[in-house]
Amino acid sequence: MTEVPLDELGPVDYIVVEFPAGASSFTGEMAAELRALADSGTIRVIDVLILTKDADGTVEAAELSDIAELGELQAIEAELAELLAAEDVDNLAAAMEPGSTAGVLIWENLWATPFASAVRRSGGQLIANGRIPIQAIIASIEAEQVTTTAGD
Repeated sequence: MTEVPLDELGPVDYIVVEFPAGASSFTGEMAAELRALADSGTIRVIDVLILTKDADGTVEAAELSDIAELGELQAIEAELAELLAAEDVDNLAAAMEPGSTAGVLIWENLWATPFASAVRRSGGQLIANGRIPIQAIIASIEAEQVTTTAGD
């Protein structure tokens, strides 16, 4: 990853996306979307790992540079930093089901960099953050619709 002054970093997030055994259908669509986000300047990819968990619970981790056919990800591979330690990988893999594969993506939110820098220059610091899973939002909307319909 190119050198970025610490006071100019945007917020950094990560996700772990699991693909249960036999349920994955890798068409390249995810890689194309990730590449588009990076190319548009919305995010900077910091690290990508592919985790596989065998039926016996053994976990293997591969960096993008270890994968022969990168497709759309070839363009961002050179920008990656190996950020996660072995302990981090173990903690992330603990949530995986045996026989599954997971992708771990760590990115900087470039769209939020100006705001994050202004917060730091103003003496502020991030003390909490979170994310609401889309499944929870859908469930809440559906429950509200049922309540509204029942009340009519």
